[in-house]
Amino acid sequence: MFLEAIYHSTDSEYCHAIDENTILLRLRAKKGDLSKCVVCYGERYYPRENVLVTPVDMNKVASDSLFDYFEAEITTGFERICYYFILYDGKSSIYYDGSGFHEHPNINRTLYFQIPYIRKEDIADVPEWAKRAIIYQIFPDSFATSKGHISGKSIEVPLREGITVRSKLGGNLRGIIENLPYIEELGVNCIYLTPIFTANSYHKYDTVDYYSVDPCFGDNDTLKELVSKCHESGIKVILDGVFNHSGADFFAFRDVLEKGEKSRYKDWFFIDDFPVRYDDNPNYKCFAYVKFMPKLNTGNPEVIEYFTKVGTYWIKEADIDGWRLDVANEIDHNFWRAFRKAVRSVKPDAFLLGEIWHDAREWLQGDQFDSAMNYMLTYACIDFFVKRNINVEQFDARIQNLRMRYKKDIQYAQMNLLDSHDVSRFLSLAGGDVRVLKLATLFMMTHVGIPNIFYGDEKGIEGITEDEYRRPMMWEDTERSKDIFNYYRKLISIRKKYMDVMLGNYVTREVDILKNVYVYSREAGGKKLYIVINNSEHPVRVDVKVGDSVSNVTELLHDRVYPVTDSKVSLELDAISGAILEV
Repeated sequence: MFLEAIYHSTDSEYCHAIDENTILLRLRAKKGDLSKCVVCYGERYYPRENVLVTPVDMNKVASDSLFDYFEAEITTGFERICYYFILYDGKSSIYYDGSGFHEHPNINRTLYFQIPYIRKEDIADVPEWAKRAIIYQIFPDSFATSKGHISGKSIEVPLREGITVRSKLGGNLRGIIENLPYIEELGVNCIYLTPIFTANSYHKYDTVDYYSVDPCFGDNDTLKELVSKCHESGIKVILDGVFNHSGADFFAFRDVLEKGEKSRYKDWFFIDDFPVRYDDNPNYKCFAYVKFMPKLNTGNPEVIEYFTKVGTYWIKEADIDGWRLDVANEIDHNFWRAFRKAVRSVKPDAFLLGEIWHDAREWLQGDQFDSAMNYMLTYACIDFFVKRNINVEQFDARIQNLRMRYKKDIQYAQMNLLDSHDVSRFLSLAGGDVRVLKLATLFMMTHVGIPNIFYGDEKGIEGITEDEYRRPMMWEDTERSKDIFNYYRKLISIRKKYMDVMLGNYVTREVDILKNVYVYSREAGGKKLYIVINNSEHPVRVDVKVGDSVSNVTELLHDRVYPVTDSKVSLELDAISGAILEV
């Protein structure tokens, strides 16, 4: 038994409360090492010396390239719990508790793993609607000027004190409102808008005024109208909050530029020395090294107060449903805790999504964000579907590793994306091969987490450079764009119809390296969907084992019925294609 590979930790993704009566426990072990894992739990304040424990068999729920992961959900009336594990490798067994490994169980319960008290306040509270969301990301300047149209014309609007704001392609909030029927037809139920507040540049990530909609996009009343009409259609709205940095024309930074060390706002920023040098080699911290994006000191109580008020203002004023937080990993944790507390006090089911491209565990403990942008999944999909520099076994290992990374409810709210306003279009990376886009989208739409569609992906928009992947929305259809749109709409309708299954278990069923075929199931409440992916350049026959409880199954993408023979369904899949079987 490889003891050095065995790992468990309390108050983490390995041990957390699902609700006030249910605890989820996980244990990690070397891949293939353990044949069985049992958790034994009891009440911490049991009145006798030997704690009465209840044994529960743990299930192996995932395996990555190095480890197996065992899991059990415990429902108990205890608020205070202690527990240990019994591990078996087929030849021997060992006890594992908070003090290490032992041949016999400890009598001293203090040495067990401990859950001191299940506190409702400490349970990750992810809005239920968010776990059921299908997000459509809109870059407002690029989307629409009016119904089915974008002007492609830039706008400049002079403001006070020599400040000018501009757009590039003419998109605005009115254009989004007039195209809500299109968004409804697609079937999504949440819109995420990149920044819309008054800012100098077309992308609006250099905010001038956090309390006004940029005049290139409309005004505050236009935003209220947009949110109201979205809500009438059952669509949530998330705005982009840029609180890591401001624009150079933000009132506080202008004051610092004007008054230098005498400015009352000097501590709102990270100024190296005075006078402030506003040039290509600035003497203050910025987003990256961009002089017109000075970095905010979010550890300053005044800055915390200002931006928590911004966060609550737009919920009160426009009834938005949440925030996507820009450059979230460069802002201190206490700021985000304060922000969450303020926002949730106004709207208890507000959704908070952090832009974090890497492992986001320290932000996803339940006290800061509900979700993060899952770029780690993006890159796994690029490696498997596009570059093909990993095989199906390696892809599954990466997916399983990501699945075990966060607390359960947090995992079901991860924002899964193939591309965004910050990276090249997935279809372009795939060399324009629509089959690859469709197959990767099939995976994203049936995976654990929230699927995100960047505007135009559903029409086959392409682009490698920033100007290209933020190009104008395609409003005049071709046969190709219609085909892609209908495929997306079909997948969205399937996900919505089987949402309870999508919030259930994920089980790897088959990993065929030779055929490059991947089969997994989504399961809940006795219902199962089997997803079959052929990521090879050749047609394949796949025999999917579905059990003997059914006589036939329905393939949902093409509405075909297949017989079950000897507990198997035989599928003939085209090259780079997939199927969804309802079992």
